[in-house]
Amino acid sequence: MTAPQSKGRAKLTRNFRKHWRTLIVGIAGLLITTGASAVCLGEAPLRGVNLSGAEFNSRELPGEMFRDYTYPSADDYEYFAEKGANLIRLPIRWERIQHSLRGELDGSELAQIRKSVDFARANDQCLLLDLHNYAAWHGEVLGEGRVSTADLIDVWQRLARELDDPDHVALGLMNEPFRMDIADWALSAQQTVTALREQGAEHLIAVSGGRWSGVHEWFKVRTGTSNSAAFVNLDDPLDRIMLEVHQYLNEGYSGTKLDCLPPEHFDSMFQNISNWARENGYQLFLGEFGSPRRQECLASLDRILQLTSDPDIWRGWAYWAAGAWWGDYFLTIHPIHGKDRPQMEVLEPFLASSKCPNGLCPEPPEDLTVEQGRN
Repeated sequence: MTAPQSKGRAKLTRNFRKHWRTLIVGIAGLLITTGASAVCLGEAPLRGVNLSGAEFNSRELPGEMFRDYTYPSADDYEYFAEKGANLIRLPIRWERIQHSLRGELDGSELAQIRKSVDFARANDQCLLLDLHNYAAWHGEVLGEGRVSTADLIDVWQRLARELDDPDHVALGLMNEPFRMDIADWALSAQQTVTALREQGAEHLIAVSGGRWSGVHEWFKVRTGTSNSAAFVNLDDPLDRIMLEVHQYLNEGYSGTKLDCLPPEHFDSMFQNISNWARENGYQLFLGEFGSPRRQECLASLDRILQLTSDPDIWRGWAYWAAGAWWGDYFLTIHPIHGKDRPQMEVLEPFLASSKCPNGLCPEPPEDLTVEQGRN
């Protein structure tokens, strides 16, 4: 079989599995009348927030819990559940959950993660566990020295066994693996997905694009290839992967500046990646994006949310960021003294729509504009 034929058959197989899975889930939904809902594996779009804290202070590893870093409280989960969030992306550090490569998981850290799962389950949310390590462990790059793909597989196999609740736990293999070449990361990601499935893990898996995972450079050749080329044949026998991308609003897309590009700037980049995902049978997940509080930025935030509203292509998104330790960080949407941040007025209609049955959600009201009631 030639390479083009092989790619074409793989795409057709993914599309067939996608439509077959949708049919089976729909039938199952009609039959299930008791028990907790399958949030992570359901058909409704997954929309929520990054609850930061457990990944803080990377200079202190493993560090002291609740001094160097923290975990979100039950109130944090409840607040965002009330706003409509059915997804919490929880960034953690590899070095804290596993102090030595291929060693046992740290009991205290695992207990906090389990508590986080309990909070999510109590609020009917999917907890996406995000290994926030940029393709390194204690500064050693994955695949360049003593840290190998086998080590990454090991920590995820252990976590999958300990957190065997695919209805409420999803696995985010690696945040922004910019330290690796794109092709090397794509191969490591495929090997990790394959190993997890061979173990029997049934979780939804988020696979980050290479480098900084930016939507803006999905088709650009970097380190010898592009994300669009490297991930076109990513395979999962369960068809439970979503390709994770990130996108910030400022010029240069770093997410570290107060300026914002205009709303129309983002149209073509999101349309292009959406078309690519549709043609190749994948779903996308916007794992990080955030907006300053300025009105022109809120307009761009609103546009990003509109551009990711198609549930057939966009499995969901998680705003960056929330968490009690952010203080007055310019992107935070963590409430202050019980009061919503300005960005929440833009986010809330889209969060509420995640509760729509079968992922068929109406568009936000046409008269929702950034000028209405925003300071």
